[in-house]
Amino acid sequence: MAWNEPGGNGKNHDPWSGGGDRNPGGGKRNGGGNNDQGPPDLDEALQKLQDRLNGLFGGKKGGSGSGSGGGAGGKGGSFTLVGIAAVLALVVWAGMGFYTVDQQERGVVLRLGKFHSVVNPGLQWNPPLIDEVNKVNVTRVRIHDHRALMLTEDENIVDVDISVQYVAENPELFMLRVRNPEDSLAQAAESALRQVVGGSDMNSILTEGRQVMAISVQERLQRHMDTYETGIRISGVNVRNAQAPSQVQDAFDDVIKAREDEQRSKNEAEAYANSVVPEARGVAQRMLEEASAYREEVVARANGETQRFLALLTEYRQSPDVMRERLYIDTMQSVMTNNPKVLMDMENGGNNVMFLPLDKLMDQQRGSGSSARGSSSSADLNLRQLNDQITEQARSRQAGSLREGR
Repeated sequence: MAWNEPGGNGKNHDPWSGGGDRNPGGGKRNGGGNNDQGPPDLDEALQKLQDRLNGLFGGKKGGSGSGSGGGAGGKGGSFTLVGIAAVLALVVWAGMGFYTVDQQERGVVLRLGKFHSVVNPGLQWNPPLIDEVNKVNVTRVRIHDHRALMLTEDENIVDVDISVQYVAENPELFMLRVRNPEDSLAQAAESALRQVVGGSDMNSILTEGRQVMAISVQERLQRHMDTYETGIRISGVNVRNAQAPSQVQDAFDDVIKAREDEQRSKNEAEAYANSVVPEARGVAQRMLEEASAYREEVVARANGETQRFLALLTEYRQSPDVMRERLYIDTMQSVMTNNPKVLMDMENGGNNVMFLPLDKLMDQQRGSGSSARGSSSSADLNLRQLNDQITEQARSRQAGSLREGR
């Protein structure tokens, strides 16, 4: 039978109603059905939702009447709203679990207060209110400064100022093993510095031993951090200042200045020695080379003279008269060449030859150079011819006198 078929015992089977008939007074009967042939009204749906919310939070329902069916419907709606609220709460709770870890950080996850894992950079999710995430920067270089008066091995007091650079290499150890890693680092740095300074003398600390002291402090401090399991890696220790106490600083400055002057004087002396000694060695070597060259020259000249004498001896044995005459003429030529005077025989007759300063003319000819030779070539030729004629006449006269004497 259709839901709106006539003769249906006065019942209206509206699919949008609760299956009951509406009484003439406007109330619901048998479930509060609706006689309208269409979808329910929007105002009525909002009124129902308001009634259910009022019933959920203990308020009064709207409308003019209610029945047993209406009470059952309000109770089911309360369970529905509770479910919706639970789903919304679950969504909000799940959304609160998303977080991001930067590239320079690592996340230390504590699940119900106990260490669970270390998360890497990126978008992460952990159940909120159950897991606690602590982010640790593992690349940032942290700096700890420490300055104190310390006693050296030679019982002097020095004021040392250092700077410790470190990074949190292991986030788990840095967060969980030590309550305050920075305080532990400060105490360990002072301990390591006192141990190193106490084993060194004051001069090395104030002058050239700072770098060695910094390396020793870094090694000892890293061993302390590894022993305490702080997760800290020491990247460097710098000695910013190391000086005597202010009360005696002037006296120490004078001592340091005197040492610097001493070192400078030594350096200057070494530089002078390095410049003089090689020069003296060079001069000595040059003298040795000159002496060796002179010796070779004298020996070679002596050998040459010996060979020349032996050659002349051989020729002399073959023709003594000719060689005697030749030797005499060569000797006289060499003697007269170096003699600035000219001897002329005027008694035996002969032409009167005008005296010419042949030696000076020859010297001027040698010193004039190539330019003078080009400009006075004709005069030089005449001078040579005249010189040859005079020499030839002198030789002929000397030869004649020698024959007459014999």
